[in-house]
Amino acid sequence: MTRSAPIEDINEGDLVVTAPKKQAAGVEAVLVALDRGIAQAGVARTARSLLRLNQRDGTDCPGCAWPESQGHRKTAEFCENGAKAVAEESTLRTVTPEFWAEHSIAELATKTEYWLGNQGRITHPVVIRPGDTHYSQISWDDAFELIGEQIRATVPDRTVFYTSGRTANESAFLYQLFARSIGTNNLPDCSNMCHESSGSALNPTIGIGKGTVSLEDIHQAELILVVGQNPGTNHPRMLSALAECKDNGGRIVAVNPLPEAGLFNFMDPQTPKGILGKGTNLADEFLQIKVGGDLALFQALGHLLLEHEARVPGSVIDHEFVAANTDGIEAYRAARSVIDWAETKKATGLERAAIETVAELLVASRATIICWALGLTQQPHSVNTLKEIINLLLLQGNFGKPGAGACPVRGHSNVQGDRTMGVWEKPKEDMLAALDAEFGIISPRKHGLDSVDTVDAFVHNRVDVFVSMGGNFALACSDTDMLEKAMQRVGLTVHVSTKPNRSHVMHGKTSLILPTLGRTDTDDKHPSGRQVLSVEDSMSVVRTTQGRLDPVSDHLLAEPVIVARMARATLGDDHAVDWKAMSENYDVIRDHISRVLPGFDDFNTRLKTKNGFVLPNPPRDTRTFATDIGLARFTVSPIEYLSAPEGHLILQTIRSHDQYNTTFYGLDDRYRGIKNGRRVILIHEDDVTELGFADRDMVDVISTFQGVERRANEFRLVVYPTPRGCAAAYFPEANALMHRELVARESNTPGYKAMTVRFIAHEPVAAPQPR
Repeated sequence: MTRSAPIEDINEGDLVVTAPKKQAAGVEAVLVALDRGIAQAGVARTARSLLRLNQRDGTDCPGCAWPESQGHRKTAEFCENGAKAVAEESTLRTVTPEFWAEHSIAELATKTEYWLGNQGRITHPVVIRPGDTHYSQISWDDAFELIGEQIRATVPDRTVFYTSGRTANESAFLYQLFARSIGTNNLPDCSNMCHESSGSALNPTIGIGKGTVSLEDIHQAELILVVGQNPGTNHPRMLSALAECKDNGGRIVAVNPLPEAGLFNFMDPQTPKGILGKGTNLADEFLQIKVGGDLALFQALGHLLLEHEARVPGSVIDHEFVAANTDGIEAYRAARSVIDWAETKKATGLERAAIETVAELLVASRATIICWALGLTQQPHSVNTLKEIINLLLLQGNFGKPGAGACPVRGHSNVQGDRTMGVWEKPKEDMLAALDAEFGIISPRKHGLDSVDTVDAFVHNRVDVFVSMGGNFALACSDTDMLEKAMQRVGLTVHVSTKPNRSHVMHGKTSLILPTLGRTDTDDKHPSGRQVLSVEDSMSVVRTTQGRLDPVSDHLLAEPVIVARMARATLGDDHAVDWKAMSENYDVIRDHISRVLPGFDDFNTRLKTKNGFVLPNPPRDTRTFATDIGLARFTVSPIEYLSAPEGHLILQTIRSHDQYNTTFYGLDDRYRGIKNGRRVILIHEDDVTELGFADRDMVDVISTFQGVERRANEFRLVVYPTPRGCAAAYFPEANALMHRELVARESNTPGYKAMTVRFIAHEPVAAPQPR
């Protein structure tokens, strides 16, 4: 084991393919997690970070947003991928000014994200200016002065403030306050690219853009549908909750195009059974649905439930709940009264009998939860699909009772908290009015740019200053090739980061990289002493997070301090907002939040309680729905699904097991049997033959959208148990195939699960012959 950064980059020729696994977690997951931690940070540092991870006075995992138990917590309250995330952040590998002097931008542009991210933590602020070939060190004072000058030199609408989910509540609140103090709502965030469709569906139907369940509800549910989600890789701690549901007699249905190991058998490494290699069988039923067929599935289930109700009145519909709390059931009943089973089969790829089996489980259940993730949110008809889920839940009164509700599973720690704090390009008037009253500013009312709009603004030269609070915008977005070229035309890019990434290489004419503290680092350089931050999990619980490790450099600043100093350099110290006071004591930030945001009354006191506190959630708490009509809505949508012309497939993007968002921890997608390579296309064996290729053929991939093509070269076809007509490739390698206008209606979320592609044989370019 070594803490040295890797010298070699990915060699796709080393690809190894084995059979997919049928079990998830187990002792192997523990060993892999410890190995990664020790290799990055050593034994002592790994132990200190992991033993406090997700504990009441410890660090909130910088990975996913799955909640912690409000009761007893295990000694190891983390999963394999959480341990990998901590290893990446607590690493002793460092990226010093000498690193930037050694490696030119031209060289770094040839490196993969895997190589860049594994170099280590950035130790000093650095800058690159027009004509420079390398980043070089800059003082913090000079960096902030440069930012202030550039923002003042342009107009507010040409500045953009992006943020990722790892930003804590206090940092996010300051960040949006800074943007609005300047005069812009250009606040795109990673939620625009993942669960924006969820909010767009939930707000008009149930009056809140969040899920309506608690962790205890997962344990108590009689039936859980896990749809468009791979918890074994993306939310591994969810497997423990599903196993507890099964132990309590609950049933689980998995709906997914790929047969992911985590949907079937979970070996809990913290139990004797799991240590012995014996797992809990999770999914009672598995519907291997075609990509994009979920809307048709939920419409079919609605039809079957209403049909059963007609045969046995009172057996399905919660009439009292529906009459008192909902609107539109008659239109819904009429729309679902008939069904074309042949078209449903074409849309879903499922046999009618399989759908009827799930309908019978729904009829029998008196407490149902439907969980979903990006498999449902990244298609043109995503919002309508999610509204169909709400229809099913409303029909049986699955709100405001134990073990029931809607559960969008957020994929990144505090992505939900950022939105609660006001990081949104479409702020509501009551929030802006409260902000103005609290700080004496005048916030802009004009809606700003979301992530997709920002890509378009880059392409059309409408951005002068781009500030990124975490994240990796260049690699996370669609239309990669166009975006990277466009980002290099921007006047100033600013990246508040912990480690190098692709966005640092595709920089503006002038670019700053500002190194910040991570979740695991202590934050104690303040007049009032060590500071504590807060986060909000996927189920609206707000709790503290505080680092326990010594930072790898004395030159790192905390995110609230960086935001406050950017604001002071831009707006001056005589501005209405006292940025300095908030950066010196985060209690001051929380006092402001308590007077601006509903649900945060007495924020500082409540945050110090044992388990933090839960934000109000009317559908869950009181069975009330704060829509514009004061009732929950049944909605009606036409059937819609994805189909590809002859010779084409529908491609969805996925993450590997050694990956979180655009961060690659390693090159082992263990459960799927893919190792040492990432440029692969998972494809059904019959589709390979029909298209005239063979397993492991090297191809170039061409996507088509509204007659416009995008191309990504050198992918290897790998035969895999996918549905016919569907294929899968890793994000972000396949992002270059995504046209930026292929989005979900209403939410503007990129259609990463909706690409139409074809393949051509890859022709290697001959090496030039010596003269």
